[in-house]
Formats: sequence, structure tokens, C-alpha cells
Amino acid sequence: MRLCVLTQLGWWLPLGLSLSLPFALVPAGSAQSRLYDPIPISPGSTIRDRLTKADIPTGQGGFARDYVLQLKAGSQLAVDLTSDDFDTIVYLIATDGTAIAENDDGPDGSTNSLLFTRILKTDTYYIRVRSFGEMAAGNFTLKVTLLKPQ
Repeated sequence: MRLCVLTQLGWWLPLGLSLSLPFALVPAGSAQSRLYDPIPISPGSTIRDRLTKADIPTGQGGFARDYVLQLKAGSQLAVDLTSDDFDTIVYLIATDGTAIAENDDGPDGSTNSLLFTRILKTDTYYIRVRSFGEMAAGNFTLKVTLLKPQ
């Protein structure tokens, strides 16, 4: 993961570099939109997908993939993440990057994840599917359910 700073001109600049170095600058918004592209998902969906080494590195040997969805205030959400290939962790993340809820191991004693939460604010949210530890890749099933649709 490359650390960058936002300059006063609104450009992303890798840490340790100065504007005097000859390189092409890319506006902050356009650089981010090409690098981060979460997959749209809607409540009521079941997705069968595969986590690979091409996904987001977690820094702990594993990888993650993000899904984006719109949720309304008052909704009650269940996110069920299962895999026979890796130990799952699931997060619900707000637009500002705050983790709203997370679950590592579900109540059944397995390494699958089951998250329940109530949505307090109508907004865009991200579901992060992540592998725990160094078990980096494999197939998974992600099921998103509204328990109390609004």
C-alpha cells in the first residue's frame, strides 16, 4: 500500500516525493476512481465470488474485496459470509471509512461470518469481504438480507 498526501493544489503526492521531481501528477479524484472500484450489490442478493491475490492486500497476508450498496435509515441488515477455502471476516463500512459493524466467526462455531446491524443513517455503505491471516484466496458466498426493509 502506497502512502500519499493531498497537496494544497488537490493533487495526491506519494510520501517522500516533492513537486520538484519530474513525474506526471494525477488529480486526486481521478486517481482514486481508477484504483478503487467496489462491486455494486443490492439487499436480497447472494453472490458467489472468489477472493484472489489481485484484491486489496490487508497487510496481514490476506486479501479483501469491497461491495457497495445503498441503505435506508431504520433498515435491519444481515450479512452472511461463508467459505470452505478461508477464514472469513466481514465488515460494514460507512462512506467516511468508519467501521459500523464487523464479525469474524459466526455463532455456529465455524470460521464463517454473520453480521447483524441496524442502519441509523440513509447513505452509501461498503461490505468488505476479507480473509483472516495468510489464507489469502478462495471461493466464498456473500448473502445480504434486509430483515426490516424501509
